[in-house]
Amino acid sequence: MTQMTTMKRRQFLAGSAALGALALTGAGRAFAQEFDIPAPIGPINADGPFRWLDSGDQKATFYKAFFPEYARARDIEVVYDGLPWNEINQVLPLGIRNNTAQDVFNLPLNMPPAYAVNEGWVQAYDDFIPDIETWKQGFPPGAFLEGLNVFNGKTYGLPYTSARVSSAFTLYNRKYLNDAGYDPEATPFTWDTFRAAAAKVTEMNAGRAFGFIIGGNQVNRWWDACRTLAQTNGLACGDTSIGNGVDFRTGEVVFDADEIVGSIELLLALKADGSVFPGVMSINAPQARAMMPQGAAGMILQGPWNIPQWERENPNFDFGIAPTPGKGGYSIVGSLASASNTMFIYSKSKNASVAADIFHYLGTEEGQIAWGNVVGSSDPPIFPKAVEQSTMSARSKKALQMFEQTIRISPNPFARNPELAAVASIYQEPTPNAAQTIQGLFTGQTTDIKGELTRLVSATNTALDAAFKSAKKNGANVSRDDLVFPNWDPSKDYVASDYEAL
Repeated sequence: MTQMTTMKRRQFLAGSAALGALALTGAGRAFAQEFDIPAPIGPINADGPFRWLDSGDQKATFYKAFFPEYARARDIEVVYDGLPWNEINQVLPLGIRNNTAQDVFNLPLNMPPAYAVNEGWVQAYDDFIPDIETWKQGFPPGAFLEGLNVFNGKTYGLPYTSARVSSAFTLYNRKYLNDAGYDPEATPFTWDTFRAAAAKVTEMNAGRAFGFIIGGNQVNRWWDACRTLAQTNGLACGDTSIGNGVDFRTGEVVFDADEIVGSIELLLALKADGSVFPGVMSINAPQARAMMPQGAAGMILQGPWNIPQWERENPNFDFGIAPTPGKGGYSIVGSLASASNTMFIYSKSKNASVAADIFHYLGTEEGQIAWGNVVGSSDPPIFPKAVEQSTMSARSKKALQMFEQTIRISPNPFARNPELAAVASIYQEPTPNAAQTIQGLFTGQTTDIKGELTRLVSATNTALDAAFKSAKKNGANVSRDDLVFPNWDPSKDYVASDYEAL
C-alpha cells in the first residue's frame, strides 16, 4: 500500500455533481477546493472498495471532491453513495439483512443509535484512533454523550455537523420586501407583520408573485414550519422519534397547545388572504425553493441549505435571511445526535481502519474548515471556529451566527435511558400524524383545528402507552417518566451535567 506523509494540494475544477453511486479512484471533479490529506493515523487495512453512504445534497459536493484525493493518498478505491433519506430508510436495513451494507452510513431517520448498537448494526472505533480521548476533547462540549453516540464508554458515532440548524427560518426576496416597506433583518417579523408583508407583496405584484410559498406536497414541511413557528412563540417540545410533540419539561403531548393552534391559524390566514402561491399542494420543498429565485414568491420558511444552492445557481438573486417569525426572545429547539449529523461504521466492515482515518480527519480543525469551505451552511461544521475560518459566504456565516444565538439543544430521552430504543422500535406514530393533520387542515379536508389536534394528542398518548407497555413486557426497563426532564430550561442548552442532576 502506498503511504504518503501528506498529499500535495490539487485544485479541482468546479462542476456539477450528480447524486447516486459513484466510484471515486481519482476521476472526480466536483468542486474548487484544495485538500491536504494528512498522514494516516495508523495502519490502513483496506479489503476491497471502501463504501460511504449518506444523504447527499451539498455533502455529496464535498465528498466527490475529497474522496478522489483521499483515495490517491491511501491507494484505495472509494465508492460514494449519496441518496435521499427515503431511499436510505429502505436501502440500509436491506443491506444490513443481506450483509451488503456500506462501510460507513447514516442511520435511517428516527432510528435511535441505541437500536443500531443493540441490533449489532454498528461497531465502536476507539481501537482505531490512537489519540481518541484527546481528539474528542477538540469537539464542542456535549458533542459526545453516553446513550447517543457513546455506549458503555465506547465511541460509535461521529457527530461532524452542527445540531444548531433551523429548518424554518425566513428567506426572502429582498426587492419584493423592500418595495413593500419591510426589512426583517432590521426588524424581525412577528406573526402579524409576516402576514401583513405577505399580503403587501401579493398586492404589489398583482398575480405575478405571491407573498409566501411552501412545498405543500412534501408533508413533513407542514410540521417543520408549524413546530418552529410555535417554538418562537414560547412552545417547548421535542422532535425525537418517541418525543415528537412532547414537552420534555412535563412529559405531556402538546400538539393541541395554543402556540401550535396559532401557527396553523397563521398559515390558514395567509391562504385566506390570497398570499400563498397557487398550486403549492403540487410542489415539494426543492421545487418551492427553486421557484424563489425565479420571482414566484417573496418569502419561504426553509433551512440554510438554500443559501449555497441559490448563491451557486442564481448568483444574481438578491435575497436576505431573517429569524423565524415570532414574539422574539424564545429559542428554537435543536437535538443532538440526530440521524442527519452522525455517521456510523458497519459492524461487519472490513475497512474500519479506513473509516476511522476519515472520521479523525473530519474531527480536526483542518477537516472542519475544508468541510465548511465546500458545504457552507447546508450542513455546517460542528466546530464553530471552523465556520469563521472557512471561505463560506457572508450570508451563510450570518445564518449560522443567528442559529448560535437562537437555537438551544434540548434533552434527548435516549441519552437518559438507551433502553428507550426498545420503545422506539415498537412505536407506531398515529395516522394521520402531526404533519398530515396540518396538511389536511390547510387543504380544507378538515376544518376543526382544536378538535383535530386534541384527537392527535389522544392518539399519540395511546400509541406511546402501548409501545411502553410492550417494551416493558419484553424486558426493557423503561417508563414514560423517561420523557420528563423537569430541570430543562429551553433558553439554555441541555448538557451532560443536567442529565446527571436528574
